[in-house]
Amino acid sequence: MSAQQQTVELWQVKAACRGPQAAVFFPPPHFERKADRIERERRAKAICAECDSRLECLEYALEIREPHGIWGGLNETERRTLSEA
Repeated sequence: MSAQQQTVELWQVKAACRGPQAAVFFPPPHFERKADRIERERRAKAICAECDSRLECLEYALEIREPHGIWGGLNETERRTLSEA
């Protein structure tokens, strides 16, 4: 295992999003009303705000151009805007 893979695994292991609350980080498989999406994202971002792995998570999502979910406290649109800046 490379040092980079170990680093990724370490931040993922200590990430606050692990466990049953992980569902709030990604849209459900069915239609989601705008108000429900905003609330789900608010809850996910609140978890991110308290997470020691937030910056590593965001860097990872930007590096792999993750197109879905909340990563490092940002949603897809926010990450895309950050990448374009």
